[in-house]
Parts: sequence; C-alpha cells; structure tokens
Amino acid sequence: MAGILQMRRKKGTFGAGMVQDAYIWDPLRKKSVRNTPEEQVRQWFISVLHEGMKVPEHMMGSEVAFRHGAKEYRADIVVYSREASPVMVVECKRPEVELDQEVVDQALRYNNELNVKYITVTNGTKTFIFERTADGWQFMQKAPMWEEMLCKH
Repeated sequence: MAGILQMRRKKGTFGAGMVQDAYIWDPLRKKSVRNTPEEQVRQWFISVLHEGMKVPEHMMGSEVAFRHGAKEYRADIVVYSREASPVMVVECKRPEVELDQEVVDQALRYNNELNVKYITVTNGTKTFIFERTADGWQFMQKAPMWEEMLCKH
C-alpha cells in the first residue's frame, strides 16, 4: 500500500475508565455496545469522521447490514450524502490486525453493493483511504472533508 494517513489513535484516548468498562457508547446506534478492541477502533474513527472530517453524526451509520446476492454483510461504518446515498465505507479492525490486501478486498466486496466513492480501512494505528477514480482505486494522501466527498460524488 502506498502510504499511511497520519491518523493514529493515541494510547489512552478512550479515557481512564472507558477501556476497562464492559460497554462503550455508540452515538450512531444510540446504545451501549460491547467494548471490544475493534469497537474501540470503530468509536475512535466515528470521532475522526465527525470532528476531523466534519461528517454530521446523522449522516453516518455503524454496523450497517446489507445483502449482496444471498450473503448478508455488515459494514462497520457507512458515510452518507445528503440524499442518503453511501459515499464512504469504513472497515475497522483490532489494532493488532495487519491492514493487508485481504482487509482491503473485504471493503471492496462491500463496495460491490454500496457503490461508494471512498473506501477506508483502519486498525486505529494505521488508516488507509482510497478514492475511486476513472483509473481505479487511488490511495489518498489526505482525508477528504465531508463536503469534499459530496462534491465528488
């Protein structure tokens, strides 16, 4: 992969007690969910999307279920346009999971159904964002802001 975006979860960014709690609040699902390492990465990246990339919370979904053929999938995070069309799919992994081609392929399979402009894979330590262009998927050096995603959609 071409490089790493400079978005890295800092140790301890979840608060002193939060990592030890059995549950963590998901603002998108509006409920407490099991506090797993992957869930911590998902919640961290939701905050990156909201605070850093300026995606309104109501324009994101987490654990979004969809069907491709006979198989059912769940995307970790989907970002939507104002028209409620998916523009980005995010695949989150535990911090110790290597972000290899298999992980990218998983997000690409989701795209077969969602038809997004951006694919993101993250493990909280490394984050890769790809943009679909006329030449295929291109690694992005900089994370797009939500308004930029909409202009290119």
